[in-house]
Amino acid sequence: MKVALINPSWDYRHSIYFGCRAAHLPLELGYSKALLETDGHQVLMLDGQIQGLDTTAIADRVRDFAPDMTVVTTAPTYLFWRCAPPELRVPRQMLAALGSDGGMKVAVGPHGSATPGPVLRKLGVDIVVRGECEEVVAALAAGPARRDVPGTAYLDGTGQVQVVGEPAATRFTDAPALHWPGDWVLRHDHHHHRFDAAPVGPGAEVEASRGCPYACTFCAKIDFRDRYRKRDLDVLLAEIDGLIAQGVTYIYFIDEIFLPRGDLLHALRERAVQFGIQTRIDLWKPEMLDLLGEAGCVSIEAGVESLTVEGRALLAKKCKLDTDQLSALLMHARKSVPFVQANLIRAEENEMVLVAEWRAQLHDCGVWANDPVPLFPYPSAPEYRRLWGMPDDQAWERALDHYLRQFDSFSDIQEDQPLPLVELEAS
Repeated sequence: MKVALINPSWDYRHSIYFGCRAAHLPLELGYSKALLETDGHQVLMLDGQIQGLDTTAIADRVRDFAPDMTVVTTAPTYLFWRCAPPELRVPRQMLAALGSDGGMKVAVGPHGSATPGPVLRKLGVDIVVRGECEEVVAALAAGPARRDVPGTAYLDGTGQVQVVGEPAATRFTDAPALHWPGDWVLRHDHHHHRFDAAPVGPGAEVEASRGCPYACTFCAKIDFRDRYRKRDLDVLLAEIDGLIAQGVTYIYFIDEIFLPRGDLLHALRERAVQFGIQTRIDLWKPEMLDLLGEAGCVSIEAGVESLTVEGRALLAKKCKLDTDQLSALLMHARKSVPFVQANLIRAEENEMVLVAEWRAQLHDCGVWANDPVPLFPYPSAPEYRRLWGMPDDQAWERALDHYLRQFDSFSDIQEDQPLPLVELEAS
């Protein structure tokens, strides 16, 4: 079978999107490509941002390839499935440009994982993958019984949504070492979440683990990338060594939570590469933070979220440390890691004075604490289900309307005034 894998050229104007606007490696498509080629399929993988292709150019290349199946993502790489743009504007435009070309159409991403019905109807695809997609995409290409593949959904002859099994969770521990085209690597000059120095050499994104053992109320992962799994070290190092051989000087680990792992850190210490992580600072001991810095870590994004015991409890953080202990660990990390950030979520006004004082204290010690970010109730987050129950066909519209009503100012990474979902998708 011939399969086209597409990461569209993204447009974030007037979106509440919290993620980075730069191009990132589409890891979910990379894994899918590796599995498909192992099974003997021909694969065309396109990334609009990395390759500098607009929607028309992507559609033309797909038509020239004439695939039997075309897979389109609804979020820009696995890194941002937990904070995806709510709107389906970009994948909708991509599929409209393809029209009847491209064979069977498949959508993968967080939207269809939580709410398959609206994605099937808005995008007009044949199948939606629910959950982690790489093994499901390979199964869809394997044989004719595509509507029997677990982890999928489709519309039957009456227009009703038929769901097959639960959202997929891959083995992941043995996920193949990814190899990216040389021109992609050379064009990927972005060093994600790095602020200590200007990028020198290409960057890349890598997974050391997938999922998280915690269930914080704000984190969108119930329907995908939920169960914690650690990748085999030999495979992981083979991928990293391949990237280094291609000239990569910086790696960002996209793990939901990068947990202390001595074997990996000792191995990285022997390699000429720097890296960034996102983690919970309360899970680290001072000596492991020292090893993290020795291994080449230059960027830590640490989720603190709230400065009070009550606030962290409401967010289900299950944090055993108090704020002074968290501050001490952040400041200790800063001794060996050039950039350390503490993430905060916007809380009640009576906590904002405390936040201002704490941010100033950390800044004096070289630790950056962000302007607290408004919490968006993604349909795959516990917070959404606390407010409204299980997500239905209006879940994304409801969440965005609620968010826009609740806040009159937004994160400093949101450049434009966000618009309601109906307006965004109509454009």
